[in-house]
Amino acid sequence: MTGRSDTPVSRIGQAHPDRVEVRGRDLCGDLLGRLSFTAYFHLLLTGREPTDDELFFLDLVLVSIAEHGMMPSNVAARMTLAADPESLHGAVAAGILGAGPVVLGTSGECARLLEEAQRRVAGGATPETAAAELTAEIRAHRGRAPGFGHPVHRPVDPRAERILELADARGVSGRHVLLARRLRDAVAETWGKPLPMNVSMPIAAVMLDLGYSTTAVQAVPVLARTAGLLAHLAEEREHPIGFRLAAAAEDTVEYEPPAD
Repeated sequence: MTGRSDTPVSRIGQAHPDRVEVRGRDLCGDLLGRLSFTAYFHLLLTGREPTDDELFFLDLVLVSIAEHGMMPSNVAARMTLAADPESLHGAVAAGILGAGPVVLGTSGECARLLEEAQRRVAGGATPETAAAELTAEIRAHRGRAPGFGHPVHRPVDPRAERILELADARGVSGRHVLLARRLRDAVAETWGKPLPMNVSMPIAAVMLDLGYSTTAVQAVPVLARTAGLLAHLAEEREHPIGFRLAAAAEDTVEYEPPAD
């Protein structure tokens, strides 16, 4: 106990003997059969049902990153299931644990970068100046610009371009999308070469322009990739390759004994 006297509360849901209430709504009498899973996720996360644009773009970004081939998270999950075929939940967890700032988990970092850029604009800087200052600071500390660069997609990430295209077409592109584009220009100038804007930056920019929080931006990749992991694990059970992936690692890495 910390000495606080206020009663702890949760506003998400409650199970009763004859019904389930979620965000003040009757699960069976109101939500089942009416809301899609994406709309339900939005309700769970924010406490309200989505607008048409929120539903469209939440669907869009979830689809954009649910699957991306034999990424480390999928490989880890497959090898975990191969080692323990009954542990589906463990295999999913193994994959999700890899959703960090290098692979998959950069949307949250992008959101924080965009929010800092917006704070500087609110303080009087132009979007171009704010972007240039931030990228110079990242470069000076030998950091990586979140949302830029990709080991496969070059010279552009087609997912990123499509998200921005649809944001423009539906009229939801706002100050954060503008800053994302200014950051792309500043990154090219600072690094001396164009780096592809990867999918994480437009996910963050569009969601922030729609009013989502950074917490919501961070949640999207985890939910999306869980769907992809479950697909890989279903395939792993029917056509196992987990041990072959492990064998490939053994064949690739050469053992080097300690020097005398």
